[in-house]
Amino acid sequence: MSKKKDEDHSLGGVLREFISRNKLQKGIDRVNAREAWKSLMGNGVNNYTTSVELRNETLFVSLSSSVLREELSLGKTKIISMLNEELGRELIKKLVLR
Repeated sequence: MSKKKDEDHSLGGVLREFISRNKLQKGIDRVNAREAWKSLMGNGVNNYTTSVELRNETLFVSLSSSVLREELSLGKTKIISMLNEELGRELIKKLVLR
């Protein structure tokens, strides 16, 4: 990797360029959404979470408890805003609990 004398790149800038060139952002977003769900929901909800998957702008969450699913569905808008705040941008527009 050659370095031009007049160019100074930050590590963050180089990583963003690498992610962009290799079209890795969607995969990174999927992992980040899964991690945000885990950190925000805590052990109580995570014990009943069987899968978390981000497709386009929709987060699909499978839960093994119908009671918990019903309870969480009452606060979908708040959960979406908390997840987007954790992710640092508006990545999730819809939450599907199944």
